[in-house]
Amino acid sequence: MTNWNEFNFNTRAVRAGQMRSEEGEHSEAIFPTSSYVFKNAAEAAERFTAKELTGNIYSRFTNPTVRYFEERLAALEDGESCLATASGMAAILCTCLGLLKAGDHIVASRSLFGSTVTLFNNILAKFAIKTSFVDLDNLSDWQEAIQPNTKLLFLETPSNPLMAIGDIQAVADLAHKNDCLLVVDNCFCTPALQQPLTLGADLVIHSATKFLDGQGRCIGGAVVGPSKLINGDILGILRSAGPTMSPFNAWVFLKGLETLELRMQRHCDNAEYLANWLNEHEAVKHVYYPGLTSHPQHKVAIKQQKRFGGLLSFEVADQTTAWNVIDSTEMISITGNLGDAKTTITHPATTTHGRITPEQRQTAGIKDGLIRISVGLEDVKDIQTDLARGLS
Repeated sequence: MTNWNEFNFNTRAVRAGQMRSEEGEHSEAIFPTSSYVFKNAAEAAERFTAKELTGNIYSRFTNPTVRYFEERLAALEDGESCLATASGMAAILCTCLGLLKAGDHIVASRSLFGSTVTLFNNILAKFAIKTSFVDLDNLSDWQEAIQPNTKLLFLETPSNPLMAIGDIQAVADLAHKNDCLLVVDNCFCTPALQQPLTLGADLVIHSATKFLDGQGRCIGGAVVGPSKLINGDILGILRSAGPTMSPFNAWVFLKGLETLELRMQRHCDNAEYLANWLNEHEAVKHVYYPGLTSHPQHKVAIKQQKRFGGLLSFEVADQTTAWNVIDSTEMISITGNLGDAKTTITHPATTTHGRITPEQRQTAGIKDGLIRISVGLEDVKDIQTDLARGLS
């Protein structure tokens, strides 16, 4: 079996994970099957009762195409194992239900995707798992929030939608000093720009729906980390509860990974250009982008990211102005998704974070005049022209 650690990132992105069938296919095959045939009853019994997976059993938790994707993403994140799920939120849910029990405690950044906040506050709370929220960039806040029953620290960096940066290594050191695990949502950077496991994180979460796919075609998620965590209780949740990635979606994500690094470079080029232009625009009150030297965690971003990413947010006067900017665009897609080849625009306060309370939005710094842009692969001058219509 090839040791992919001996190869560079782009080679892993194209080659890792594939195991050709007897047909000798060059492109990875899609295995659209629910079950598998065994040689005899003894082999079936062995597969079903083994403590560790030794072969295909049932596609709810073992499928060759899904496994190709898992192995490739693990190789890109420098992780031992990966578990693919039906969505990014399913990856977070499997991780939390697998590692936590009633009475446990989470410390999480306030700067999280709205659905993640809802999951922690409204769903995990039903199982007596409580969460304390802290400022992403304030290490003393993290320390003060840790309790004797704290088991998990969770952050997203860069954050959604304010592009705040958390110091992964510093929070990891704090977590381990207090016998906690650190989970990092790496959706915005992907392993092409940031590898949290190499900075001390224990687990990495992905919404494969975003940049890993890159063209807005499928829903999926993944969690990457040590085999003892991934293939233990986290896999147990997937095996029994079934938030499963389909073989077709896994195949689409495999194709996306092949061009990941190339796409991320273009996303970064375009986002950096727009961030600098918006930063000088008279109608813009503030630009949130870690590539700007004015960003409060610019130096941290330089330390742990290869580049600054394809997401940015900017603030205008109020919601009326923000909606006017959004509605004045002719090419840019008005949608809550991100990480697409097509540039997308959204108003976080009324969409991605619309289900959390106004008080939670205020605490997280999500104002009514905030606009989020996922910068695509179009010609950047055309993106600029489209935004300028509503800003002029």
